[in-house]
This record gives sequence, structure tokens and C-alpha cells, in this order.
Amino acid sequence: MDDPSAAPILDHPLGEASVFTAEALLEDVRRLRKIGAEGLPRICFLEFDGDLTDWLVDQGIAVPARSWACFHTTMFSLTLDGVKCGIIGRTIGGPYAVLIAEQLHSAGVSLIIGLTSAGRVDPDLSLPSLVVATSAIRDEGTSYHYLSPGKEVACSAHVTMPILGELLRAGFTVQAGKVWTTDAPYRETGSQLARWATEGVLAVEMQAASLFAFATVRKVNVAVVARVSNAIDHEGSQFDTGSNEQGIEILNALARAGRSILATWSADSGGT
Repeated sequence: MDDPSAAPILDHPLGEASVFTAEALLEDVRRLRKIGAEGLPRICFLEFDGDLTDWLVDQGIAVPARSWACFHTTMFSLTLDGVKCGIIGRTIGGPYAVLIAEQLHSAGVSLIIGLTSAGRVDPDLSLPSLVVATSAIRDEGTSYHYLSPGKEVACSAHVTMPILGELLRAGFTVQAGKVWTTDAPYRETGSQLARWATEGVLAVEMQAASLFAFATVRKVNVAVVARVSNAIDHEGSQFDTGSNEQGIEILNALARAGRSILATWSADSGGT
């Protein structure tokens, strides 16, 4: 029988440099597609579902960001409460979200906010509601390529607290707390849901632990906001995250928080 301690994911050579970098990929895309090096918005959203992004484009609120050099995605730019932002739709799962986040960081984006769908774990959590993830259970694979094996990874309070405040001021039902990140949504079990509920987990999603591990190592400002819309014990409408108009109000609040986060971060880092 194989030795579980020898599993490659638990023995990643964290101290070694990668032989394939986001910078090299961006350079190749710019060369092949003849894309200029114009600056991108400092704040970018990774929208898990993509429906809100589609609506923003259909309404003419968001337009393609031509300087985004990526083989896999299209970035759209929009102005929210006076803040220029980018948004990329359908960044589903930790590996894909971090793939794009690495490229955003290399391209000069200063704040990355994941807007993800999630299922309820805490039976007392309202549906629908928002959760600002303050930490995440590492039941996925990507984080182990950035950090040593461990149970969970945290998000910095200097990012989460302004976001929580702006969402509350905008009138949303929102809590800050722990989420459970999984790579396998169709392998969630009753015993897991019960265990994580007793340990204070609010919701289950697919990105936070991966993004927080990336952020910790790369020293990047990253946040995850979960739109919690379903639960196995919920008898009402499932997967109702609200209207697109509510979606853009969420983005407006996140943009205001982002402006505050970056102002504080810039001052703390000496204006860089």
C-alpha cells in the first residue's frame, strides 16, 4: 500500500523557483497578439458565475480591456462609483482562479476580489446572503503548491474589514467568517458539512483557500466575497443570488472598499 505521507501534493518543493512564470506567458501573449503594455485597472473582480459579467457587457456598462494579455480570458473594464475596475467572468475553481490571479498580479493589478457562489454550511446563515471570507479550510490542491500543509489559511483583516463595512452600509445581509474550499462539489458529504459547521464554517465554495495561499506568498491584496444561495436543508428557492441590479450594487460597494484598501496600502508601503 502506498505511504500517504508520500503524496506529491504534500511534498511540493516550496523553496524552488517555478520554471514557468506568469510574466513569460504575458510577454508571449503580447507578442503573438500584438497587445500593448497599457496599464490595467488597479482593482479586478474574478466573477465565478459569469452571468453578472454578461449582463454588464450587454448593458454597455463594461467594455473589453484591450491591454489584458491572456490566452484564457477576456477582461472587461467598467467604472464603479468613480473607481475604474476590471472584471473577468467564469473563473471557476481554485486552480483557474489562481492561474488568472498570477497573471493579474504580474500585469500590475493591485487588488483582486473573487465574487463566488457558495452553499450554506452554518444552518443559521440567512439565504440568500453574503459572506466575506476571513479564512478558508484547505480542502483543495492549489494552496499546497504555495504553502506547507495545513488546515486553513487566513485573509488579511486590512482587506476584509473595509469590504464588510461597505457591504453593511449598502444594506446587504452579510457576515464575515470562515469558509470551506473544496475542489469536488459533487463529493461534499453529510459528515463533512456537520464537522465544518461545528467548527464555525459559514459556507462552502471553490476558490478562497487557493487565492489566500497565493496572496500570502506573493504578498498581494486578495479578498473573496461569497454569494450564498443554496443549502441541502433549504426548502425555498435554490441558487437565487438576486438581481443583476443588486449585483452591480455589490460591485459598487466592493469598489468603494477597494479604493479605501489601496489608499491605506499605498500609504503603508510608502506610496508604491
